Amino acid sequence: MRNFFAEGDYDIYCTGSNANLLSGELTTYLSGRYIEFKVYALSYAEFLQFHRLNDSDESFSKYYKFGGLPYLVNLPFEDDIVSEYLKNIYNTIILKDIVNRYHIRQTRYLSDLTLYLAGTVGNLFSANRISDYLKSQRMEILPKTILEYLNYLSNAFLVQRIRPTDLQGKQLLRIGEKYYFEDLGIRHAIRPFHANDIGRVLENVVCHHLSLCGYSLSIGKNNDKEIDFIAEKNGERIYIQVATILLEEKTREREFGNLLAIKDNYPKMVVTLDNTEGVSFQGIVQVPIRKFLLEYK
Repeated sequence: MRNFFAEGDYDIYCTGSNANLLSGELTTYLSGRYIEFKVYALSYAEFLQFHRLNDSDESFSKYYKFGGLPYLVNLPFEDDIVSEYLKNIYNTIILKDIVNRYHIRQTRYLSDLTLYLAGTVGNLFSANRISDYLKSQRMEILPKTILEYLNYLSNAFLVQRIRPTDLQGKQLLRIGEKYYFEDLGIRHAIRPFHANDIGRVLENVVCHHLSLCGYSLSIGKNNDKEIDFIAEKNGERIYIQVATILLEEKTREREFGNLLAIKDNYPKMVVTLDNTEGVSFQGIVQVPIRKFLLEYK
């Protein structure tokens, strides 16, 4: 090791999973002595490269269904096999990185909360409302405890919290955040994919891609209108709406209208599942999801 360091031509990295030192605690123990690299699940382009696939609707469906963990390259794309592997990964994260680290006794509460998040990806979250829901299921869990558990799940990189920004007051809001999964395959191991999940899934895919590309994300609040993502990097900003299809006039009015209500000149786009290209409305472009994942950095 000293020889490599002395020669000066090598970078040396120590890696590993450690339930006693999660990402949020690095500053406490290693202040000024570390550089943290966050390693994400594979992007869509990397997924295609890993699995030697061509870009297609079928390849994209495999990506959002099975997720982007690199080890999947060693497994066939069969539901039972992939699901078993991903469930083991999930159990390792929950039991090793969270339960053991924080000495959680009520493990069922944590599992039920994670299952709830899997079913409500992209929904505005309220700890009080979740507490009331769990109470109706005969589980007493305080809002304060729910917020603690959410921090644990975020620190273990199981979910990502996105907070809202008031576009009128230009400030970050403290309530009404959303949660997305760091890997959709793990989400589907917890809650099997259904066709009516596709809207939530597309939002999660876009969230993952923007995070992987280095954007900081927030939800846009513009009076009663909501923008799915405000993505900021290097002093620039992009406003993004995500939709499955835009066949209905009401859907087009909502998605494009919410963006048109923003009075600045930053780029605005609507990302959709359908493959329609070249469509724009008053300067706002419609971008197919696969084109967005492969071309927008």
